[in-house]
Amino acid sequence: MANWFVYILKCKDKSLYTGITNNIQKRLIDHKAGKGSKYVRSRKAVRIVHSEKYSTKSKALKREAEIKRLTRQQKLKLIK
Repeated sequence: MANWFVYILKCKDKSLYTGITNNIQKRLIDHKAGKGSKYVRSRKAVRIVHSEKYSTKSKALKREAEIKRLTRQQKLKLIK
């Protein structure tokens, strides 16, 4: 069974991006190479500041949606 990750990425402009992947290291490499999300391409990925592991894609997608509804302050609190 594959593991899925929900992650929060910090961009060069200090903005936060939330996404999911089944290979977190490859996803960060892709973001840094300018592949994937248009949002991150324009803001330049710096590092993953938070990640959570899930057993199914469905669970990861639900959690991603929850995190995306959080305010920036709530996301920063989650990261700490």
